[in-house]
Amino acid sequence: MLVTGSHVISHERIAENHRARLIQSLHEVLDPSSYNNDLISSQISVHDPELLGSVEPLDVFIATLSDQPIAVLFSSVAPRGYNGPIRLLIGVTVDGTVSGVRVTDHNETPGLGDAIDIDKSNWVIGFEGTTLASPPLESWAVKQDNGSFDALTGATITPRAIVDGVHKTLLYFERHKNELFSITTPTRAIDE
Repeated sequence: MLVTGSHVISHERIAENHRARLIQSLHEVLDPSSYNNDLISSQISVHDPELLGSVEPLDVFIATLSDQPIAVLFSSVAPRGYNGPIRLLIGVTVDGTVSGVRVTDHNETPGLGDAIDIDKSNWVIGFEGTTLASPPLESWAVKQDNGSFDALTGATITPRAIVDGVHKTLLYFERHKNELFSITTPTRAIDE
C-alpha cells in the first residue's frame, strides 16, 4: 500500500512538473501577455511528415486573446541533424511571423552543434521576426549556402537542419492556418 501511495503521489508531481516545464517552454516562444487562453487545453495533434518532420502526430497549441486567434505554437522536428532528429518548438503569429524558436531535444555534438540550445548561445533568436517572404524563399539557408542565416562555427549541418525545419513549419502554417484557427474543439486532429 505504501508503494502504491508513493507511486500515485510521485505520478501527480511528475505530471505537474511536466506541465510547468511545457508552459515555460511555450512562454519562451510566445509572450504570455499576448494571449489569455489556456494553451494546454488548446492542444491539438497534427500530422504531416513532409513538412513537420515526423511520422508521428505532433502537438500544436492555439493561442487566442478574447477568443481571437493570436498564434500557433508547433512541436516540430528537423529530421536531418548531424546526430539525428532535432525537436523544435516554433511560435508563429496569426500573420505568419515567427515569434520564437527553441530546441527542445537533440543529440548534436557538445561544443559544436549544441550551440543551438538557448542556454549555450542566442543563435535561435535569429529566427524571430522572419516570415515565408522575409527572408525571400531563396535565402532560407545558411550563409555558406548563400542564405540569410548564420551557421555555427564548425557545425553547418545542424543549422541547415533547423533552418529547413523552421521554413517547412512556416509552409505548413501557411497551408493550414485557416483550419488551425477555425478549430473549436481541442480534441480534433489535422492530417496532411
